[in-house]
This record gives sequence, C-alpha cells and structure tokens, in this order.
Amino acid sequence: MTLSFFDQFMSPTLFGIPLIALALTLPWILIPKPLTRWLNSRLLTLQGWFINRFTQQIFQPISLGGHKWASLLASLMLFLITSNMLGLLPYTYTPTTQLSLNLAFAVPMWLATVIIGLRNKPTYALGHLLPEGTPTLLIPILIVIETISLFIRPVALGVRLTANLTAGHLLIQLIATGAFVLLPLMPTVAILTSMLLLLLTLLEVAVAMIQAYVFVLLLSLYLQENV
Repeated sequence: MTLSFFDQFMSPTLFGIPLIALALTLPWILIPKPLTRWLNSRLLTLQGWFINRFTQQIFQPISLGGHKWASLLASLMLFLITSNMLGLLPYTYTPTTQLSLNLAFAVPMWLATVIIGLRNKPTYALGHLLPEGTPTLLIPILIVIETISLFIRPVALGVRLTANLTAGHLLIQLIATGAFVLLPLMPTVAILTSMLLLLLTLLEVAVAMIQAYVFVLLLSLYLQENV
C-alpha cells in the first residue's frame, strides 16, 4: 500500500493515544543541564555562549523594559531549534510542522506585546494605525489596512514556520523516494541523488535553526514597538 507523503505530519499514536505530548517533552530532555562542578563541559560552555550571544543580539536595541522577556524568548528559541531538528532523525516526529502548535506559540506572545503597548504607551501604540501626514480621505482606509496587518502578524509567524519545515520535509522524502526507486534501474543516478539528499539534509538543519531564530526575532521586533 502506498502511503501519502503527508502521513509523516500526522501526530503519532500508540494504542490510540496521541504521542505529541512526548514529542513536545523530548527536546527539553536533550538539552544539557548545568552541573555542580566548578568547570562546565565543552558542550555546556558552548550552549551558554550561544544563549548569551543570542540574548545580547536580540535585546540590544530593546529598552530595559523589554529585557524581562530574555529568559522567555531564549527558552522558546532553544525549544524551537531542538523541535525542528528532532524531526530530521529517523522514526521521529516534528511537532512544529503543525500549524495549530505554532499558532499556540505565536498568538499569546503577539497578544502580550500588544497589551503591553496599550498599557504603557496607548497613544504611541494606537499611532501605528495611522501614519503621520495621511490625507483625510485615506484615513479610514489606512486604519482598516493597518488593523488587518496588525492582526495578521501571529498568523504570518505560524504559517512561515510551518510552511518552511513542511516544504523541507516533503522535498527530502520526495528525493529519498526517487533515489530508492532509481537504485535498481540506474545506480549511478541513484548515488548522485543520494549525495544531493545529503546536501539537502544539511540545508534543512540550517533552515531549522534559522526559522527558529526568525520566529523569535520577529517577536522581539513586535516587543520593541511596544516597550
């Protein structure tokens, strides 16, 4: 029986129980924890350097009021990276290919930035809906357009992450299926296709890291507008 290429994006089940909770918990288990020793291992040192560089780059243009989000966004960054890269292993599942999960991350974070802006700087936050110097006739149209663009931000965050990961996984599966079919017919072409598959896998690792960074970076930009 030929399975659909989209079956890999279905939540795995065991005895009728969805295992998405296990897939969401596993990335935290893979992250190394600090030790009680005076000197950390090389892996812990590299992880600490990465987190420090990331938080410094993200929060450098943000005012001090937004620095309270550092631990939250850094944790979200690590979770998204490990979740995205977990799906590249055999017999695994990528939770971040589900649009509902990505929206569950994007909508509360975006809504929190909007509420912070309305609470701290309501005039400045509402001023984004109408650029300065707008002609009188265009004011209602621009307010509607800016409001729609404001509410479409979390949808764009979730769809961007889902589409990039889904497209990469589908392309890998298509090329792997083609190489498997061509192996008995044209071995040379199958080997060349397998080499292309290896390069594509390395590219997908980079995409998994970049998309997690872009997700958190856009959230930090939304936060920067409201603090």
